[in-house]
Amino acid sequence: MQRITQFDGLYGQVNSRPDAEYLFSELLETRSRNFEWVIQPHLHARLFQLFLLEKGQVTFREATSQRDLTAPVVLLIPATALHGLTFSPDATGRILTLSSALIDSLFSNISSLASMLGAVQCLTVFEEPYSAGQVGILLQEIERELFDDQPEKRLMLHLCLQRLFVVLFRLWQQSEVQGAMPETPVLRYFRKFQQLVRQVGTTHTIVQFAADLAITPVHLNRICQEVAGKSASQLVQEHLLNEARKYLIYSTYSISEIAYLLHFEYPNYFAKFFKKHTGLSPTEFRENCQFSPGQS
Repeated sequence: MQRITQFDGLYGQVNSRPDAEYLFSELLETRSRNFEWVIQPHLHARLFQLFLLEKGQVTFREATSQRDLTAPVVLLIPATALHGLTFSPDATGRILTLSSALIDSLFSNISSLASMLGAVQCLTVFEEPYSAGQVGILLQEIERELFDDQPEKRLMLHLCLQRLFVVLFRLWQQSEVQGAMPETPVLRYFRKFQQLVRQVGTTHTIVQFAADLAITPVHLNRICQEVAGKSASQLVQEHLLNEARKYLIYSTYSISEIAYLLHFEYPNYFAKFFKKHTGLSPTEFRENCQFSPGQS
């Protein structure tokens, strides 16, 4: 078992400290080939990444699951999201990496994009006029501008990035529409609640979550019951358990360290919480866990 690897910069880079305007574009195959097409599970503390797989296959690993995907695919991976990728040797595509601060500055006033940008997304449906090829062209335009030296370069890059992410948002919405539920006020509140849970985790009470959404706790619970069949508290607990499993499976952090990372006041509070909901102590879960690359 290995400790979760965290990179401040790109995968494999050490002692790298990207600034708030950090932006980098590269071919997918360039870096992946250097690591024999296997990118081990890791996370980036302050970087957002976009992977476009134009050809080939990829096995995409998240905290406790994996997906086998065939091109064309777009993966959106926000900061702190654990991820690993194993590409086929014929894989080609592009990777765009930018700082979370840049994402925030570009889209902080566009609330409709928040749900997409706040979680890992896997886009596999490309309907006209937004083909995978069109996404690739937009990425190429960003790369040309990034490595050129034209007047008002920063402004042009920001405009290109905004255009790209609006196109991705439209593709994401198409996938959501094909998925089932139409976008209703109830669903919008639920998605905002999910985003808040991912952002602040257990540092908020249900009352605070409701206040952030400008609704009452009773209303929030009704929304969660309607959409997910669970209370708001149950959904927060599920998120907490998933984060705990991630650390227990992929890291060598001590139980006390994990309790601290998850904002428990004392390690024994964390141990009691975990055992109550899983039937196993954190130590027993870690000892019994046999997660391997072939499992999902």
